Amino acid sequence: MVADVTKRRHAQRSALSGDVAAVAALNDPLRLALFQYVTGQTAAVSRDQAAAAMGVGRETAAFHLDRLADQGLLDVTFRRLSGKQGPGAGRPAKLYRRSAREVEVSLPPRRYDIAARLFAEALATTNPAKALTEVSGAFGESLGARARERAGTRRLIENAVDVLESQGYEPSITDDQITLQNCPFAALAQDHHNVVCTMNRALIDGLVTGLKAHDLTTVFQPQAGQCCVTVKRMTG
Repeated sequence: MVADVTKRRHAQRSALSGDVAAVAALNDPLRLALFQYVTGQTAAVSRDQAAAAMGVGRETAAFHLDRLADQGLLDVTFRRLSGKQGPGAGRPAKLYRRSAREVEVSLPPRRYDIAARLFAEALATTNPAKALTEVSGAFGESLGARARERAGTRRLIENAVDVLESQGYEPSITDDQITLQNCPFAALAQDHHNVVCTMNRALIDGLVTGLKAHDLTTVFQPQAGQCCVTVKRMTG
């Protein structure tokens, strides 16, 4: 189990490193200006266009544009700008535009996107307070079911930890429980404690149900600096 947890955390650190590297790529003032220029255009931008806009040489612009593309922040296409085809039409130009990649670095992890999704689904009903518990439970159950399909039912604790790590809860395992050392919705919980804790517990209850982890249960156990829910193994 320890080896598996180590591998999972290594994978998480690798993913985080990739996001940090992408953000760090924008630390150079010229590179940031080029990124803002490209993403502000309605059409893909050539190296010559970018160089002219920034008042720098073409090679300099190309170097920084390629660095941004290497980090997944820009997409690259090739097209002949003259519109000519066939022999003598010239080489296609390398063009850059905003990529679909979303980069967000938060330490500790935050998942306000999940909260927004669950709140939006609940608000679309006639009874949002009741619906929030239902949609949160359904979301957690879907996460658990997918994890069970991937890894089977013989590694329930490990499956639960996998999912909880992926959602930003920073689980810590002992013999009889999983402590969630981080609340992915911390800022919301400060002002809307009861709502967020209800959502959290419903989500994690749903996860346990989806995993078919019949020997696990959730306990409302709020402590400063961590999630209000603890997952415990039932005994007896």
